[in-house]
Amino acid sequence: MPDIPVGSQIFDLAFHPTHSTVYTGLLNGKVKAFRYDEQGQHEESFVLRPSKRSCRCLDTSEDGTHLWATGKAKAIFTIDTATGTVIETRKNAHDSPVNRIKRLMPQMLGTGDDDGVIKLWDPRKSNPIRGYTHHYDFISDFLWLDDKKQLITTSGDGTLSVIDVRGKKLEPVAQSEDQEDELLSIVAIRSGSKVVVGTQTGILSVFNRSRGWGDCVDRVPGHPQSIDALCTLPSSYPSSHSTILTGSSDGLLRAVQLFPTKLLGVVADHGSFPIERIAVDLGGEGRWVGSAGHDDTLKMTDLRAIFEDEEGEEAVDESGNVQASDIDPQEPDGAVVETQAPPEGTAAVVETSDSDEDAQDSHSPREKKRKSKSNKNALAVRSKKARNQIDADPSFFQGL
Repeated sequence: MPDIPVGSQIFDLAFHPTHSTVYTGLLNGKVKAFRYDEQGQHEESFVLRPSKRSCRCLDTSEDGTHLWATGKAKAIFTIDTATGTVIETRKNAHDSPVNRIKRLMPQMLGTGDDDGVIKLWDPRKSNPIRGYTHHYDFISDFLWLDDKKQLITTSGDGTLSVIDVRGKKLEPVAQSEDQEDELLSIVAIRSGSKVVVGTQTGILSVFNRSRGWGDCVDRVPGHPQSIDALCTLPSSYPSSHSTILTGSSDGLLRAVQLFPTKLLGVVADHGSFPIERIAVDLGGEGRWVGSAGHDDTLKMTDLRAIFEDEEGEEAVDESGNVQASDIDPQEPDGAVVETQAPPEGTAAVVETSDSDEDAQDSHSPREKKRKSKSNKNALAVRSKKARNQIDADPSFFQGL
């Protein structure tokens, strides 16, 4: 799809959950909506300017009928997506400019501002449900864990916190130790069992929910600059459980596989402009990924063109049944591929097209494999020798 010019720097983007519509919040305070089709054609849907101050963050209601916009004006605007008009304004929602907003449940919103204050809102009421002040620096990102009804927050103060929205206490149920780095973005992998956090120094910090939130269990270096945005792949891709999209200050949108650690390639290039926001359409299960940097254009990249080799791949397990494979996808022509050895404590990079045996949470090092030019069957199962089994010539037993 051709780049979508918007006329001003994009602070945030949000997709309609069911329709092919993308919303952008701009530096000049405008909110612009664009419709697009499968062929990559787009047209402007509506433009409005709820405030003269920058619109930093956006999110939609569950059915997509409402769009919430907020930012430097410290107010929360409710926009009717059908008419493109503001239908409600909550003035002075925060004492500082709002940096993040997220729909948690159909009747609950979460907002975080530049001073680290977090507030929960009922869209039907004008006053907040409650507020939290345990962070002392800006709120950078939110992650919602629906199974526990918990809101995970990252902050510029170097800590991650866990808020149980069902409780009435004005304190988090857990907060990490100081990671000595600004935490800028967050995403869940492995069906929510692990959480990946992007940092200012370009390191991916991995938290394991079963081991608590006190400290990360793994650190994956490799990005040359800060990781400002993270996003998961649609669940239709076999490697979605361990592959994420990362937006960095060097202007590159990368596809990174974890466990084992491997850089699959570059999805989009914003040149010298840092990438601030990335999102996948249709509630994260669509075809297009949108990325926004400090330039005046919205890039829409077709994920099918990047991961087309991954669709339809199959592997045969030991019982002879056919199952989806975790074989790494081939890179498209012109893609930049970067690989590096993972840090100590992480799995080694596997340089082969052989399918992994259903990725598990194992931190034991794996043997490096090299590509072979022989025409071996990649789907064949390698036989394993038992612990006490030996190789002996049958003639040895004839004289006994």
